[in-house]
Amino acid sequence: MSKQNTAPATQEVLDRLPAVQARVNASKTSIYGWMKSGDFPQPVKLGPRAVAWRRSDVDAWIGSRTSNVA
Repeated sequence: MSKQNTAPATQEVLDRLPAVQARVNASKTSIYGWMKSGDFPQPVKLGPRAVAWRRSDVDAWIGSRTSNVA
């Protein structure tokens, strides 16, 4: 019997809208407006009526916003 060396899969953290709103300090309307204009990451569909955002995508968006501030 041989051992297989497999690396553990990294788990992507998903945040629902209330958590995203708290992290970016913005309203639902603002977030969806930014999404529509292409300025905010698109969510991942979890089901027929549920979406969430990849935390890494939101982190990158926050980083891009703070790096542009003088």
